[in-house]
Amino acid sequence: MVADLILRDAAEPDLIAVQAIYAHHVAHGTGTFEEEAPDLAEMNRRWREVRERGFPWLVAEVQGRVVGYSYANWFRARSAYRFTCEDSVYLAPDWRARGVGTQLLGALLARCTAAGSRQMLAVIGDSANQGSVRLHARLGFVPVGTMRDVGLKLGRWLDVVIMQRTLGEGAGPPPEVPVR
Repeated sequence: MVADLILRDAAEPDLIAVQAIYAHHVAHGTGTFEEEAPDLAEMNRRWREVRERGFPWLVAEVQGRVVGYSYANWFRARSAYRFTCEDSVYLAPDWRARGVGTQLLGALLARCTAAGSRQMLAVIGDSANQGSVRLHARLGFVPVGTMRDVGLKLGRWLDVVIMQRTLGEGAGPPPEVPVR
């Protein structure tokens, strides 16, 4: 665990660091299938969209530096999916394997549960991305499927691993809420 780690809601000034972290993963990794990093304006649009939908976007800060972020968003836009969300967790390359991802995802799970989500999905790019698979398994996600060879990035075919975790009452009695 990182002693001086602060987890908090992302603010607009954090998006410079968020964009840089994500750009590294786009350019060098297979956890995302984007091949061109979005610019700061696009990251700002995505951040606003997540917040407008009522989902959390968190950052991990150490000594004033944003070293990672996580957020949840709709799994799909159709109203029948309104209690299922999808998570995203990204860390600065020099902050992997230090427990920051576990803390970010744990906080995200708590926030989404408190907001009424019933299921969270992890849609993990690249079945070789064992760091992400282990992170999600550590926090109670179970594998529910692998889509083989569905993405082509960095000159190779990539799988997508889907993991799922029940939140709150899960498939218990549905809440009384209007269709969005």
